[in-house]
Amino acid sequence: MTKAALSAMIRPLVEPRLPEWVEPLWFTSKEQALDFAPQAEIGWFDLNEKEPMIEIARAATNLKWLNSIYAGLDFMPLDVLKERGVVVTNGVGINAITIAEYVVMLMLSHAKGYRDVVRAQDRHEWLRDSPGKRELSGERVLLLGMGAIGSLIKTRLEAFDMTVVPVRRSGADGALRPGEWRQKLGEFDWVVLAVPSTPETKHMIGALELAAMRPNGVLVNIARGDVVDQEALVSALREEKIEAALLDVTDPEPLPEDHPLWELGNAQVTMHLSGRAQTKMFQRSADRFIENLERWHKGEPVQPQLDLELGY
Repeated sequence: MTKAALSAMIRPLVEPRLPEWVEPLWFTSKEQALDFAPQAEIGWFDLNEKEPMIEIARAATNLKWLNSIYAGLDFMPLDVLKERGVVVTNGVGINAITIAEYVVMLMLSHAKGYRDVVRAQDRHEWLRDSPGKRELSGERVLLLGMGAIGSLIKTRLEAFDMTVVPVRRSGADGALRPGEWRQKLGEFDWVVLAVPSTPETKHMIGALELAAMRPNGVLVNIARGDVVDQEALVSALREEKIEAALLDVTDPEPLPEDHPLWELGNAQVTMHLSGRAQTKMFQRSADRFIENLERWHKGEPVQPQLDLELGY
């Protein structure tokens, strides 16, 4: 029997489908997970807070495969897991649909001034004109990040007759190469960030990049807060060097109550909710885990695997 330490949260979706060779160790607390961790060959240690997950992963000295619903696992002790030879599967693609839909919502909300429409309704005020007159059709989008989320963003924005130019190492199919996009920032109306958080992407959008954008340029970040130099962004928004920033992610999270981003009229902060605006995340994760169990038992590669060197 292979022991698997699993969160009781996903028990109803997983337990009836577990193969006979798996002995589940269901935990309902950090303390239980820490107790089970050293016994487990398979672990699904997801919790709402990151620090306990790190502690549990370090305690899982017999672990062979770590599964997670999180797409970004850069906070985990990847060096320790790599040293132990642990295979890691993450949640890449699990929330891709809803995050892509969220990007469309943010862009339409800004283009049509929908925040002002909602506020007018709260005041019982009948507006005589639309507070937003921008049309997505015909505008150009620079898309940084062409993984599962970025690919879905591209098709959805193209359905609005937008021109979407991704960044790809190959430069194929009209894409820009990684070394080309900075000098072309002024050619785009929107810059959408869907990259993983790595040392290479940290502060990839800073003062120079923001200065290179169009005055009507809008930055959309559903990646990670640290891919943007937030201090430089606040300055650019205050000085109206760009039109707006639509931010589902910030650095840090939660954003402090006194942070200037809350007060800036040309910033929208949506509290990292894009991946939570759905009902099927746990079902999709459970389905993937059960499929991977079969692959694991057959000695086949489980998917999608995290590259422990790159961190994504």
